Parts: sequence; structure tokens; C-alpha cells
Amino acid sequence: MTIAAEAERTRDAATGASDPALEHWDAVVIGAGLSGMYQLLKLRQMGFKARVYEAGSDVGGTWYWNRYPGCRFDSESWTYGFSFSPEVLKEWSWSEHFSGQPDNLRYCNFLADKFDLRRDITFDARVKAATWDDAAGEWELSFEDGGRARARFLITAIGPLSAPTMPVIPGAGDFKGEAWHTGLWPHHPVSFAGKRVAVIGTGASGVQAITEIAKTVGHLTVFQRTPNWCTPLRNSRIAPEEMAEIRARYAEIFAQCRDNWGCFIHTADPRHATDVTPEEREAFFEKLYAMPGFAFWQGNFRDVLMDKAANDAMTAFVTRKIRARLKDQKIADKLIPTNHGYGTRRVPLESGYFEVYNQPNVKLVDLRDTPIERIDATGIRTSDTHYDFDMIIFATGFDAITGAFDRIDITGRGGRKLRQKWADGPHTYLGLNVEGFPNMLTLVGPHNAATFCNIPRCIEQNVDFVTTLLDHMRQKGLARVEATQEAEEAWTAHVHDTGSRLLAMQVDSWMTGVNKNVAGRQKRTFMAYAGGAPKYRQKCEEIAANGYEGFRLG
Repeated sequence: MTIAAEAERTRDAATGASDPALEHWDAVVIGAGLSGMYQLLKLRQMGFKARVYEAGSDVGGTWYWNRYPGCRFDSESWTYGFSFSPEVLKEWSWSEHFSGQPDNLRYCNFLADKFDLRRDITFDARVKAATWDDAAGEWELSFEDGGRARARFLITAIGPLSAPTMPVIPGAGDFKGEAWHTGLWPHHPVSFAGKRVAVIGTGASGVQAITEIAKTVGHLTVFQRTPNWCTPLRNSRIAPEEMAEIRARYAEIFAQCRDNWGCFIHTADPRHATDVTPEEREAFFEKLYAMPGFAFWQGNFRDVLMDKAANDAMTAFVTRKIRARLKDQKIADKLIPTNHGYGTRRVPLESGYFEVYNQPNVKLVDLRDTPIERIDATGIRTSDTHYDFDMIIFATGFDAITGAFDRIDITGRGGRKLRQKWADGPHTYLGLNVEGFPNMLTLVGPHNAATFCNIPRCIEQNVDFVTTLLDHMRQKGLARVEATQEAEEAWTAHVHDTGSRLLAMQVDSWMTGVNKNVAGRQKRTFMAYAGGAPKYRQKCEEIAANGYEGFRLG
């Protein structure tokens, strides 16, 4: 027996390779959303033996799980779709400028069908644990159904908003009527007609759901803890001839996205808000406010998210717009935030949200005045009364960015737990790898530009970087990649430095790691990279050009 054969035999004995129930792969991907599907395609093109494991029953990720009424894009559809395939760009047509969840899921299915991705995906496979075996140089995954798999490389494509959270309210499981979470919406139709419906939460999903539910509901009661700034989406249909024009401009559109801070089509104005007269500033605000999508947020003066005086001017403008849409100014007082300026949290885009509160069958309950004491079999009790309901909808969001990682027991080199390492906030290198966790590559993870991004634009960059790295390793005969501690510390410090310049760092939000519904999520720590997608991409390209500087390869 040769030395190589003996080494292989020893490895197989140690890892259980002879166990027919233990699957072996070159690389495994967790998650069959857009990032997981694109990564699978790239691995397959490289000739890797790869497998995707998905907790859901089909592809789609966020568009598979979030089926709540009103769910749709907040970036222009034709900037959101993947750019890597000329055939896909030619064959797929968007029907709306801001596409709704059903069409978005159809797009995901279209990609899966076109590239025959499902043959390399195992569905209904929720990962319970992932453990690094240093002797074998492999990751072992275990699943909730008892299955196991091993691979040289572990790639997480679990998404920044994929770990739904329930509110910390006594009796949350006692309600006997219909109860749904927006992030775990059922696959069957839900009717609101003639029903007494409660919605707890007014974040992005709550704003979208409330607007749609109010169209048919018997009576709607909204329980709001923290109001959010919202501005109009201004969605519209895309006629076939307009889609043809968009298709002809795809190269220009993607080039514009590539050069913009968040990869949206909206470019920040180079002027400062205080450099122009009040009349010019007001006129510019009016122009942007009338435009679709994130134009008002992403295309405003360059200093509105960093300078308080500039932000105050923008905030005052939006305040006036909200007040003008509400008949009862006491309701307006409750819906207008007072603890943060406009844009310092990700802005929900809406289509008639404020007008909902002008309806006689809609009631707003401010939980700052009358907090919920408990949920019982028939409804919700606050500090001043009891409300009976037929349905309760929990629009209480997600344990963002790191929550999906926390729900998997990830153990790295030397038995170190990722949960422990990130107890006070994430530490990463480029948001793509973690020191102490060899061969684990994290797409759209913490400290990555993708959190602030038009996500598929940043997904493509993330996946392409990982793919090129793996190809480099294969060509060089390398088996391990791990960030050095020095590189991780430097990148984490850089992330916090760029974030400190934003007013957002002065605000509790999921972008700063705060979630009152999750234990241990009360301390601010910057979760994203705020230097912008172009600078992030440039940094990644420089690192690759320098032989993957900051990574320990072996």
C-alpha cells in the first residue's frame, strides 16, 4: 500500500467515509436563496463536487419564506436581477418596477429551472451544527433529521434577514385564533375579510403588510412600539416596450450600480445640504421625494447621513409630508419618529401606508403609552384594556445578520464556538472569513458591503471572490484558507471606523446589532461595512492581486 493510499485509508476511518449515510463533498453551501444558487452554479462550473442544503422545501430564500401580503422589492426590479447571464437578461421580463413576492419567487424558480440547480440541492434539510475536523481538514454538518455530511469547504448563504424573532410577550403562544409571523407566512391564502386583525410591529414588513391588509380587513389594530420613517415607493407597471428599452440599457444600468455606494441606481449629490439656499434645498427635496424607490434616501445631498444639521433639514421635510397625509395630527404625532433622524435606519418604502390610519376601521395603539401586558386565548391585553381578535400577525422582524449563524452550532478550530467569538459583536475578515474557522466562507455576512447593498449586486461580487479564491487554491494545490488574527482585527477596526462616521451608529437598530426581542442584543456594534460597495470591491481586488493577503493559505 502506498503512503498516499494509507493516508486516505486513515482519513476515511477517522471521518466515517465508509458510512453510506455520511455524504462527502468538495464544498457544501447552506441556503438555496439567490446567493446559494449562484454559488452552486459557480462551483459546478469549476468542476467541484458540491451540494446545497436548504431548510425550506424549494429555492428562493427570503422570497420563499416571506409571503406576507404586500411583500415586494425596495430596489428597482431591473437593477435587482442577476447580471451574470446574457441569456437570463434576454429571457426574463419584469412586470413591475418594484416587483412583488410572487414574481420574485418565480424569478428564483426560473433560475433554478434554467440551470437545473435542484439536482444538486437537498431540501427540507435544516443544519443543526457544523464542526471543523482539524485532523481531516473538513467540516462536518449534522441536520435536524439526523443526517450528516462532510466537505472540505463550508459556504454559508443563509442571508442577513432569515432568523425570524417573536416578541418577548407573556402568553405569546396562548392565542387560539389564527397567528402568523410575516417571515414564516403560510403557503395557503389568508383572508382578512370581516376579521378583527392585530398587527404587532411597524418595521418594513409591518408597513407593507398593514397597507395591504387594510384594503380588505374587517377591523385592524396596529400595535406600534417604535415608529419608522417611511417614504413613497411609487411603483408602476412595466409595459413590454419599456422592458425592451430596459433590456437594451442593461450594460449601462449595471455599470451605474457598480459605481454607486449601495449599488442602487441613485447617486448621492456631491453637494452638502448646507451649501445651498433653503429654497434650493427644498426644491431638491421635492424633486427627489417625487421619484420612485430610494431616490430620496440614496440620491440626496452627500452629507445628510453624516451631518446632523443636514439630516435635521431632511427629517423636517419628511415630517411635513407625513403630517399632510394624516387627518388626525394626534395620530401623526405617534407615527413620526422622535428618537432618530430620517435615513439613519433602513427606510421602509410604502404605497399608502399613512392613509391607512385615516380609515375608520383602523386603530393605532402606541405601546409607549399602553404597553402589552400579555397575549391570551382571545386577544391582547395592554395596560389599559383588552382587545379581542380573530387573527394576530407578528411583524416583529429578524435577529439580523448574525442571528442565522447563532441558530447553527458552529464549532471551529480547537473547539471554539462562533457564538462565543461573536458574543460582543462579529469579528471577520472582509465579512467573508473568520479567524479560527478555516475553510468557512460567509456570503453576505456581517462586516460585508452587502448589508447596505442592492443585495444581488453584492452577491455577485461575494460569490465571484470566493470562486476565484477556491480556484486559486486548487491551482496551487492548497487545502486550507483562514484569516490571520492581525487581518481580522484590522478589518474589524476598519468596519467600526467607517461606521462611526454615520449618524446611524447613534441609533438602536438591526444595523447596529440591537434587537430588544433577542437576549444579548442590547449593545450597539456595527454589523455592516459602511465604506460602500465600490471601496469594498476595490479592497477585495487588491487582496486577491496580492496573493490573498491577510489569509493564511496552506
